[in-house]
Amino acid sequence: MVAAMRSLVMLSLALLAGTAFAQDKPWQSIGREATPAEIRAWDIDVRPDFKGLPKGAGSVKLGEQVWDAQCASCHGSFGESNEVFTPIVGGTTAADIARGRVKNLEPGNIFPQRTTLMKVATVSTLWDYINRAMPWNAPKTLKTEEVYGVLAYILYLGNIVPADYTLSDQNIAEVQQRMPNRNGMVFHEPLWKVGSQGDTKNVACMKDCPTEAQIRSALPDFARDAHGNVQEQNRVVGPVRGADTTKPPIQGLVGSAPVPAAVVVAAAPPAATPANNGGPDVKALLASNSCTACHGVSNRIVGPGFTEILAKHKGRADLEAYLTGKIKGGSSGVFGAVPMPPQPQLKDADAQAIARWIAAGPK
Repeated sequence: MVAAMRSLVMLSLALLAGTAFAQDKPWQSIGREATPAEIRAWDIDVRPDFKGLPKGAGSVKLGEQVWDAQCASCHGSFGESNEVFTPIVGGTTAADIARGRVKNLEPGNIFPQRTTLMKVATVSTLWDYINRAMPWNAPKTLKTEEVYGVLAYILYLGNIVPADYTLSDQNIAEVQQRMPNRNGMVFHEPLWKVGSQGDTKNVACMKDCPTEAQIRSALPDFARDAHGNVQEQNRVVGPVRGADTTKPPIQGLVGSAPVPAAVVVAAAPPAATPANNGGPDVKALLASNSCTACHGVSNRIVGPGFTEILAKHKGRADLEAYLTGKIKGGSSGVFGAVPMPPQPQLKDADAQAIARWIAAGPK
C-alpha cells in the first residue's frame, strides 16, 4: 500500500513537472498552423531548376511596353539606368554567351561598371526578383505574363534572345544555356559547413580599444524614414533590429553618455492647415506610395524636392489640377532626363490631397 501511494505521488510530481515545463515555453501559445492557402501565397520563390515557376509566357514586345511604362523611370529605356541605379545591361559579348563566362569579370579586365547581366548566373534569379520586388513603388503587381515579358525584354537588350522572342515556362531552360555568366558561380564549401572556418578573418580588439565608433556610411537625414519607421517593422518575437527612423540618429556609442533629450524626442505633430485639415494624412500617403523614395521635401533624391516643384510652377491658376494630373499620369522632361512613372494606384482624392499639400507649401 505504501509502495503504491509512493508511486502515485511520484507520478503526480512528474505530471506537475511536465506541466510546469510546458508552461515555460511561451511561444507554444502564439499563432496557429498556417493553412495551405497561406503557405501557397508565401511560397512564390523560383529556383535554379525552375521549380516554382508558374505557367505563362510574355513577348519582348509586351515587355518593352511594360518597361517603358513602369521600369524606365529608374532603369533607363535600354537598361542603362539613367545614372540612378547600376545598369542592368552591358559588358557582355557574344563570346561570353558562347562559353558562359563573362570576360570583363576576370582579373586584368577593366570595365566601367558591373551590370546585372554580367554578374547573374541563373535566369530564374531575374524572374524571381522581378516577380516579387518590382516595380519599386508597387511590388508584386505585375501579372505573370508581364514578368515574362519584362524579362524577355532585358534578355533581348543583352542579345541573349531575338526581338521576336516569346519567353515562357516551356523554353526558359533553353535560355539558361545562353546566360553570359552561367558558369561564373563559385562554390565555397566552408560556407556550407556549420563547423568550418568563415571566409573572413580578423582579431577582436580586447585592450586599449578605440572609444569612438567609425561610421563608414549612413542615410542622409531626408531619406531616413523614406520607407516608414523601421522600428515599427520589426518582428515582435526574437532579436529586434532597427532604429526609430522618425527621430534623429543617436550620436555616440551605446552605453556612453546619454544623448540630451531634446535630440531624440519626436517632433510635435503639425498643426492643422488647409492642406490637411479634415483630409487624408498626406505624409502617410507619400510614405505608403513610395513617393519619398524619389522626392524629399526640400531635397532632390531621384526626382526634385516638393519645394522645388512648387517653386517651378508657382503662380499657375490651375496649379492643383496640374499637379494632380502629373501625379496620376506621370511626367517627363520637366526636371531632366529621368521621367516620373504614372501612379494609377492612387485614388483621385488622394492625388488631389498631395497636390493641395504641395501647392500650400510642403513642410
